[in-house]
Amino acid sequence: MKAIKKINNNVAICVDDNNKELIAFGKGIGFPSMPYQITDLGSISMTFYRMDKSYYKLLEEIPEEVFEVSALIVKRAQNTLDCRLNPNLLPGLADHINFALIRLKKFKKMKMLFSYDVEQLYPAETELGRYAVNLIQKKLLVKLPESEITNIAMHFVNAEEENINDSSKWDVELLIDGITNEIEKWFGVSIDRKGFNYNRFVMHLRYSLKRIEEKKQFEDDNGKLFEIMKEESPEIYKCSLKISSIIGDKLQEQITQDEILYLMIHISRILKNNTAN
Repeated sequence: MKAIKKINNNVAICVDDNNKELIAFGKGIGFPSMPYQITDLGSISMTFYRMDKSYYKLLEEIPEEVFEVSALIVKRAQNTLDCRLNPNLLPGLADHINFALIRLKKFKKMKMLFSYDVEQLYPAETELGRYAVNLIQKKLLVKLPESEITNIAMHFVNAEEENINDSSKWDVELLIDGITNEIEKWFGVSIDRKGFNYNRFVMHLRYSLKRIEEKKQFEDDNGKLFEIMKEESPEIYKCSLKISSIIGDKLQEQITQDEILYLMIHISRILKNNTAN
């Protein structure tokens, strides 16, 4: 196996003997000058194949300890769930956990509740979410709110490949493209749709659309935070209202205030990180 690019000190992009690209974890494998041949395969602790290359830059931005904890959680899911998981689960989950840690500091007042409906519908995934929250507390010394059990559980539900290509009454890709067009038009920007920031936005948007379609919207007591963001970012608020209206019309659902708040946070994030002007 050849290591071709460093992600961090313990993670590298590699090519196996069949010339297939993968993400490999192993103590110190990111230290040597790249490329180099890994002769001791016993030093490799975990491997992940078929990951979309557009997520590679995202992996470099996620703190090493967060990425490694996320990999352990994904490995547990692979050994627990009786199905194939989307290979992009790892970067998606790592980004979610990293954002949850940031949100805990920045939006301390934001409350999202543990969903007993999700627990009833997806008991195995919920148990993995509980394992993840406990592991994060043990490894990173941060106690995430109980709602993160639900949020992380839904990442596993979304990653189960039999659900991903499920033909739906509506075209998800077309809706996401329309939402992106609306953001570009509203703020006079051009969003780099091949960049990892856009992929991150789409990932969170898919999660939101799934919640809305399955009637599991966020509906908590975040009124104060909503009013603060509305006052601080009036254009983001107005744009979020327009997009919520588009989604609501398409899915024939009334979008909750908390879902609008969630959308505002992610629109703010993609605008802040967008590099294509």
